[in-house]
Amino acid sequence: MFKPMRRNQQQLQDQEVYSILERNTHGVLALQSDTGYPYAIPLNYVLHNNKLYFHVAKVGHKMDALHYCDRASFCVVDQDEIVLEELTTYYKSVIAFGKVSVIEDPKQKYQAIDCLIAHFDPNLSAKERQDAILPGLDRVEMIQFEIEHITGKQAKNLALKQSSL
Repeated sequence: MFKPMRRNQQQLQDQEVYSILERNTHGVLALQSDTGYPYAIPLNYVLHNNKLYFHVAKVGHKMDALHYCDRASFCVVDQDEIVLEELTTYYKSVIAFGKVSVIEDPKQKYQAIDCLIAHFDPNLSAKERQDAILPGLDRVEMIQFEIEHITGKQAKNLALKQSSL
């Protein structure tokens, strides 16, 4: 179902792929819109238990697209360094494919929001996070992205440079 990476010598190992997802805070979620056009949205996220979680409003284009088609992709760019003397870019990125759904269970929704907040501010206590979450819990949605396939890729010259170190 998923195509293999054409330039597999540039493929990142799974450990590096998940490390990229863990240390970053935003990426682009791509959905199939009911208009017939793809809909790609930059979003904050958190990786938890091999799933991605996103905080979204209850209504809007994202929710319409999500209800239209539950398949999605998510891209995170970890490195993007232009190297003029080589006329190239040293990049690292991750693309995940999977199914998205709205978290309906209030306990799971709370846990997902809690993970997201802790990811952005690990210094907040559980009580501080709870105080931030509970007043608005009913006004937000949390989307869960179940990863079915994931790959990471780096620039050829970056891979060569790193292998020579």
